[in-house]
Amino acid sequence: MRSPRESRWRELAEPVRMQRVALVAPSDSLREVLGLVAEAGVLELDAPTQPGTTEDTSLDAVAGRTVVRGEVAALTGWVPVAELAPLAQRLRDSGGAAVPLAAPRGTDPPTLLREGGGLRRAFTPLVQTYGTVPYEDVDPSVAAGLAYIVMFGMMFGDVGHGALLAALGLLVRSERVPRLAPIRRLWPFVTGAGLAAMAFGLLYGECFGPTGLVPVLWLAPLDHPVTLLVAGVAVGGVLLAAAQALATVNRWREGGWPRAVSAPSGVAGAALLAGTGLVAGGVWRDLPWLTVLGGGVAVAGVVLAFAGFLATSGGGGSGVTQAVVEVFDAVLRVGTNLISFARLAAFGLTHAALGLVVWDGTSALAGSGPVLVAAAVVLFVLGNVLTFGLEALVAGIQALRLEYYELFSRLFEGEGRPFRPWCLPAPTPSDQPSVQGRGP
Repeated sequence: MRSPRESRWRELAEPVRMQRVALVAPSDSLREVLGLVAEAGVLELDAPTQPGTTEDTSLDAVAGRTVVRGEVAALTGWVPVAELAPLAQRLRDSGGAAVPLAAPRGTDPPTLLREGGGLRRAFTPLVQTYGTVPYEDVDPSVAAGLAYIVMFGMMFGDVGHGALLAALGLLVRSERVPRLAPIRRLWPFVTGAGLAAMAFGLLYGECFGPTGLVPVLWLAPLDHPVTLLVAGVAVGGVLLAAAQALATVNRWREGGWPRAVSAPSGVAGAALLAGTGLVAGGVWRDLPWLTVLGGGVAVAGVVLAFAGFLATSGGGGSGVTQAVVEVFDAVLRVGTNLISFARLAAFGLTHAALGLVVWDGTSALAGSGPVLVAAAVVLFVLGNVLTFGLEALVAGIQALRLEYYELFSRLFEGEGRPFRPWCLPAPTPSDQPSVQGRGP
């Protein structure tokens, strides 16, 4: 029996657990039972299996798909485990029942991610936009959202701009602007991105550009571009390592330990990534022993990956050739993935450069008379508005690109299918009975 703490961690890390069921009802009360099921909205019915059949979700169509044996009719489908008992209770008075069944071999249950509240509710769309999480995989919504916020903040590092973005997130939460109501669930996302930008802005000493309003706590981006580029790659290495760890768990859940050990997104890939990091650290710190250790770890990862590719290729000469090509691609991918995170620094430098241009222009105009002072104010405001809009768009897109191509491509090797509970279609105006008024 799982402890409450273990159950909470499992709920945080995996999709909603599904149960295969048979919906059973007396033939004479089938429509009543189906109506109750549609009202509950928690049961996904199996789709028609006849070739060329389009799925009709009307009550008559669903009733026509039941299997009838004597006085009993039945349908099969999927229901969240937590909803099984309430559904059975709802059907009891009408003579219906939801009978648990074993899942057919080779059939994956549909995926329903837990929305909950707060961070999970805000971050789930980030994963759903990429695709449907396979049922056996880890739900990375919270981790993915936090990674996105960190990457965005590093590229959008400015205390002033970050504060504006955080204020926008709080405005979305307040519902004072009705047009923003549809995205209210995303307010933690927007506010978190603004706070991350403020944190990096403090590290960079940027507040509406290099105005001197805040001190440089770490480095000024334009004064130390190489250091910032190295830091961007290092942050990418940490994020890749975290993604690799979650991916290893996914491979284990999908195919057991053999798959988890030999997959490029499993232990083999983790060893290759760790070895690359150790070699880079050894070269940077001039530690030969660390370089040798890293090389050994990387070679071990290559061997494991080769064995996995060879096993899936079927062996023989063509299998060896295919495995060699796949291993070369895996090694190349580690390097390109790491280098790709240099854009965290590159776009941070772009943001700082735009801020510098606006501030230099403002400073040049500010000491040249009242008229030019007014022009300096206009330049400062409009320049920051342009920088804010442009860099927010660029940083948002680039963070999404890194999330999907470098991180999610490791986590997922396939795609699940979304849970679609059955509900009766909403009536159209043509379905409503017409009412003709009487004349005088």
